[in-house]
Amino acid sequence: MHRTLAQKILQRATDETVGEAGQIVRCRVSLVLANDITAPLAIKSFRAMGADAVFDTDRVALVCDHFTPNKDIDSAEQVKVVREFATEQGLTHFYEGGNVGVEHALLPELGIVGPGDVVIGADSHTCTYGGLGAFATGMGSTDIAGAMALGETWFKVPPTIRVEVEGELGEHVQGKDIMLRLLREIGVAGALYRALEFGGSTVDDLSVEGRMTIANMAIEAGGKVGLFPVDEKTLAYTRAAGRPADEAMTADPGAEYERVVHIDVNGMEPQVACPHLPENVKPVSETSGVAVHQAVIGSCTNGRIEDMREAAAILKGRKVSSRVRCIVLPATPGIWKQALDEGLIATFMDAGCVVGPPTCGPCLGGHMGILAGGERAIATTNRNFKGRMGSLQSEVFLANPAVAAASAIAGEIIDPSKL
Repeated sequence: MHRTLAQKILQRATDETVGEAGQIVRCRVSLVLANDITAPLAIKSFRAMGADAVFDTDRVALVCDHFTPNKDIDSAEQVKVVREFATEQGLTHFYEGGNVGVEHALLPELGIVGPGDVVIGADSHTCTYGGLGAFATGMGSTDIAGAMALGETWFKVPPTIRVEVEGELGEHVQGKDIMLRLLREIGVAGALYRALEFGGSTVDDLSVEGRMTIANMAIEAGGKVGLFPVDEKTLAYTRAAGRPADEAMTADPGAEYERVVHIDVNGMEPQVACPHLPENVKPVSETSGVAVHQAVIGSCTNGRIEDMREAAAILKGRKVSSRVRCIVLPATPGIWKQALDEGLIATFMDAGCVVGPPTCGPCLGGHMGILAGGERAIATTNRNFKGRMGSLQSEVFLANPAVAAASAIAGEIIDPSKL
C-alpha cells in the first residue's frame, strides 16, 4: 500500500495494519498535552475515571501559557490546580513562570515533539507540530484524561488533501500568507477531519518556522492535522533541539489523495483575513486604508524568532502611530532572549511598542491587549471570530508580522512595501 504521511505516522504507532481512510485504529501516543485552561478539566476527568498515575511522567506536558502571568484570581486558581497535579504526579514537563512559553512554540524548541510523533493536546492548535512531521491534533479534555492514564487513544484514519505550493514568494510574503490563501480557496470547513499534506517547491524552500505557521492553522480549515515532509531542514531543526535520532520521512509515491489543491504564489501579495472568519481573505491591497487601533505580533502562529526579525526589520528607525498600541510578545523565553541579544527588543521599544512576556495574551481575548467596542486590531494570530480579542463590537484582521508592523506604523492596514 502506498501511504500518505498521515497513514505512515499512524502505522508507526499501532500494531494494527493501517489501511483506507475511515478505519478506526488504536494508537500509542508520544505526548499528551494540556494548558492552564484545559488541564484542570482533564485532571477532574482523570480523577473521576479512578486513575492514580499518568502512564509516563516524561510524556505528559502541562504548559500554563494562556492566562499567565495570572491575570486574576480565577486564573491563579486554575494554575494552582495544574501545579499541584504536576507535583503530585512528578511530571518532567511542567512549565509556569520564568520557564513558560506559548506551548506550540515551546515544545518544538525544547525537542519534546518532533518527526513521526503522535501528539494529542487539549488545545486545537496542537496541529502546529505537523510542521515537523508529527501527527498532532487537538482533543477534548476527557479524551486527554484517558490518554494521560492509558498512553493511547483511537483515531479514524483521515482522508488526505494534498496541497501543492509552487512559485517564489515575493517580498514580505511568508508562510502565513500561503495558509491564508489556502483558506480563501477551501474555506473554514474545506478540510473537515482531513489531513492537509503540503508539498511543492515553495514548501521545500520554506523555513521550518514557516511550515509550523502553516500547520498551526490547519484547524482553521477544519483539518485534523497539517503535515509536512521531514527533510534535512527539519532534521537540522530537531537535532539542534536535542533529537539526533529523527529520520527523514515523505509520503509514498502513488499515495492516494482525496483531492489535490494547487497554489501558485508567483506574484502573490501579502494576504489579510478580514472579520469575522479566517476564510474571509483578501490581498493586502484590497484592505489598505482600514484604520487600526492595535497591532499584535506574537502567538503560537507567528511568535518565533523569524517573525520577530520580520517585524523588527519593518519597525527599525520608525515609530508606531500615536493612534495604535503595538504589542509584541515573543513566544518563549528562548526567543525573548535571542531577540534581546540580536537587538530586536531595543528596536521594538525604540519604535514605541509594548513588549510583553511569553504568553498567549490577547490572542484568545485573555489579557494584555483586550479590545474595546468599535476598536480594530491587526494581528499575527490565527483566529478573528467575533469577540475573539475582546468586545463583540471589535474587529480583528489577520496578517503576517511584516504587515502587522507596517500597519502599526501607518495607523492603517498597508502593504509593507508602501511605507
